[in-house]
Amino acid sequence: MSEPAASGVCLVIGAGDGLGGAIARAFARTGLTVCVTRRARHLDQLEALCAEIRAGGGQAHAFGVDARSEEETALLFDRIEREIGPIAVTVFNIGANVHFGIRETTARVFTKVWEMACFAGFLAGREAARVMAPRGAGTILFTGATGSLRGGAGFAAFAAAKHGLRALAQSMARELGPEGLHVAHVVCDGAIDGTFLRSRVEDVAPLLAENSVLKPEDAAEAFVWLHQQPRSSWTHELDLRPWQERF
Repeated sequence: MSEPAASGVCLVIGAGDGLGGAIARAFARTGLTVCVTRRARHLDQLEALCAEIRAGGGQAHAFGVDARSEEETALLFDRIEREIGPIAVTVFNIGANVHFGIRETTARVFTKVWEMACFAGFLAGREAARVMAPRGAGTILFTGATGSLRGGAGFAAFAAAKHGLRALAQSMARELGPEGLHVAHVVCDGAIDGTFLRSRVEDVAPLLAENSVLKPEDAAEAFVWLHQQPRSSWTHELDLRPWQERF
């Protein structure tokens, strides 16, 4: 890996208690100032994450933002650039993983999932490109899922949104790569330890012990590695899965 970055900002959109928080901590350890976002109702949790990062010697700022709002997203990027520093990395990490049978999937459910997992990614990617392109440098990372590659029973809305996000990342990589911006899509093909998994599995300890689920701290290192890749060897798509996961 390259030497840790001395300055700049890493913006993590969708920093929860799992992968998003781990990504924020990992980038903070490289020396980047971290900015994390979630909906305003989760601001207390974000502040706790920032306090943890500061306690470890890093710099962190929390923002309550609706990532589906064009106005709020544009203002967020402008504020960070103006008050904190140039954004070197943007990570779009909103999941929106829901399970509904196709006959139970309402238009409202489908639209909301698409807004969260795809449209919000477009807004984040566009605004990141807007501020990074004049500098001719920057990294834009999108968190994908199994649903990015194939639809599963009961996951029509989620898979449609994640397929769209993957297509967005591909288009952006081809357009922005020649301008010096590294765009990458990370397929997390497997369960990730966090609130979503723990709400569905009574005891995750055995799974963690045998490394059969993605550990956020381990997966986060891949995001840092992508950002630190030299321009001569850029990766666009990277898949991460536990060693026992079928694919």
